[in-house]
Amino acid sequence: MPGIYTEKEILGDALTSQKNSTSLFNMYANECVHEDVRQTMLHILSQEHEIQQDVFNVMHKQGYYPTPAAEEKKVQETKQQYSQCVK
Repeated sequence: MPGIYTEKEILGDALTSQKNSTSLFNMYANECVHEDVRQTMLHILSQEHEIQQDVFNVMHKQGYYPTPAAEEKKVQETKQQYSQCVK
């Protein structure tokens, strides 16, 4: 029996789930009072980001998540804009 969902739909759902997970673990880490718990949340957050990147890379490789190349001028403008925020 063929699957109900396509690979693209399954991976899209996985990517959405990972984006939600990283948002939640980030919030949990920000709200921790105890440093040990905070460090655990940050460790999990890092792992969740790695999973998110892996899912994105599979989707991108399969052509399910195309990303257009950025114009060099826009890249430089953005870098300049955000480097001023850090100063």
